[in-house]
Amino acid sequence: MKPPALLVVDDSEDNRYTLTRLLAREGYGDVTTADDGRQGLARLHERPFDLLLLDIMMPEMTGYEVLEAIRGDAGLRHVPVVVISAVDEMESIVRCVQLGAVDYLTKPFNAVLLRARIAAALDRKRLHDELAEANRSLEQRVREQVAQLERLGRLRRVVSPQLAEMIVAGETDDPLDTHRRQITVVAVDLLGFSTLAETAEPEEVMSVLRGFHAEMGALIQIHQGTLERFTGDGMMIFFNDPVPVPNPAERALRMALAMRERAAALTTTWARLGYTLALRVGIAHGYATLGAIGFEGRWDYGAVGAVTGLAARLCAEAEGGQVLVTSRVANAVEGLVDHEEVGALPLRGFLKPVPTVRILGLRA
Repeated sequence: MKPPALLVVDDSEDNRYTLTRLLAREGYGDVTTADDGRQGLARLHERPFDLLLLDIMMPEMTGYEVLEAIRGDAGLRHVPVVVISAVDEMESIVRCVQLGAVDYLTKPFNAVLLRARIAAALDRKRLHDELAEANRSLEQRVREQVAQLERLGRLRRVVSPQLAEMIVAGETDDPLDTHRRQITVVAVDLLGFSTLAETAEPEEVMSVLRGFHAEMGALIQIHQGTLERFTGDGMMIFFNDPVPVPNPAERALRMALAMRERAAALTTTWARLGYTLALRVGIAHGYATLGAIGFEGRWDYGAVGAVTGLAARLCAEAEGGQVLVTSRVANAVEGLVDHEEVGALPLRGFLKPVPTVRILGLRA
């Protein structure tokens, strides 16, 4: 532990000698002296001190003026001051206390009493320093937490809330690094949206999109999906990445059917406004390469692979209210849903027709 640093300010050489000798006998080895108030104030600015022993009646600058200067300096006002003066008047004592002195002793001083007052003043300074350090530590933690919350907010715009919290807490590898994984991809859009965009006012179109995104976005979060992107009325959602989840095909299907149910209510509202819209969904399962896509200042989280295109093509083939899935997805949820075979569909961009299944609903 660092020994306390003391400063003795007195214009009498004899007094300075007596005090330094006494302090040395008490084990205070770091003692600095000054022979007037102005020099003492300069010493205080040169290095930190834990205690100031101050005379009052001095040339150049009195002890009162030193106290006033200390009180007006935020960097010095935490230094405790014990006044040791030959002035034994209540007015002087009161004035010093009002100016910030923690104690007042008259000359000739009692050595035992001085030792006790010095110890008390140093205890006060130590407690102040500990509190100040605790406050600095608290402020640092608050700054770190604010930064963490800001980072969490940015991450939540790209990945699921669960993953964002894991990343900030350091509980997972950086998911933005390129990696390969099996995922279930859900492609969703609104049949009839192109006609709406051509015929309705932009404000009306924006209102439809806001309501649609809000409802679908809530379901994505509930089912722990990862939204890759919005593209107007369309959206693409991953399951099993960045956070691995059990039964990704089942989660994807349950979300898709919940979306269809929620969209049915929206469709009724839109119909009253003259908009003919209906949700359609395509789901595929397979390997993809995933990670950050973009440039410095604007990163998105995306997937590259045939599985994303396949989900999008199935979505484009679906009619309003339909959920089309690959046979692989249907097999993964066998026994969970009622479905019917559509057959092998020729899809743009795929050499062979793709065996496709229409999902009717969850089994009771």
